[in-house]
Amino acid sequence: MLKKYYQYLGLVAIMVFSFYYTEKIALIVLNKNPLMQSIEKEKENYEVVAVDALILGDYIIPGINGLAVNARDSFYQMQEVEAFNEYYLVYEQVKPEISLEDNKDKIIKRGNKQLKQVSFILEENNEVSDYLKTNQYKASMLVKASTYEAKSYFEVINDEVKGFNSLENTLNLNKENKYICVVNKDNYDLCLKNNNYLVEPTLTLNKTNYIDVKNGLDSGVIILITGGARLNDVKLLLKEIKFKNYEIVYLSELISEEFNLE
Repeated sequence: MLKKYYQYLGLVAIMVFSFYYTEKIALIVLNKNPLMQSIEKEKENYEVVAVDALILGDYIIPGINGLAVNARDSFYQMQEVEAFNEYYLVYEQVKPEISLEDNKDKIIKRGNKQLKQVSFILEENNEVSDYLKTNQYKASMLVKASTYEAKSYFEVINDEVKGFNSLENTLNLNKENKYICVVNKDNYDLCLKNNNYLVEPTLTLNKTNYIDVKNGLDSGVIILITGGARLNDVKLLLKEIKFKNYEIVYLSELISEEFNLE
């Protein structure tokens, strides 16, 4: 019985060694391939260095992932053309050394300015939200259990306090949860405990302060549009955003550190 055990153990060891040896030989052959050598030579020209998140006391500005070329996967993509072609390069995201993901106790006050993006947060459904939806502008909507509608056009953000966990579960079931909180004195501790992203708007548009918001408009800002904001002011703000060539994105996109390959 013991003899059979050692025979089996020896067979397993031989199989493991053979697999390892075969992999090593395949890697040596692959690295000597002219196409692979071209990829290794050129890849540094296409890789992107990650941008660290910026921490300012209790606040944070998200970073941006870097890009590294996966040489082996790129090689397999280029095999058919048998020549180096940048369009077939395969990339991997590289997390910044200082990342939002490691500092979720910090409050996000704005997105990264390098991305030339802005985001809207809507306080309620009204003529402003109708206009944005009709004209296909992206925005995030604060919702409570009583106002939540599944599969809404807008990205939804849990604005409950007493019913926070219940609404979180509903959003999870419907695959709509972005795990973002627009923080205030009532929900801060709750959102922190649930490890959600903590967001504080950069600017708040109400019915009297359009000029202040326009003057503060900059790449990366998060704009809370209150229920009292006037539609005409929102239209003027949209024109100013277009003039400055900023892209309007969902809040989850603005704070994401993912490098957009599109």
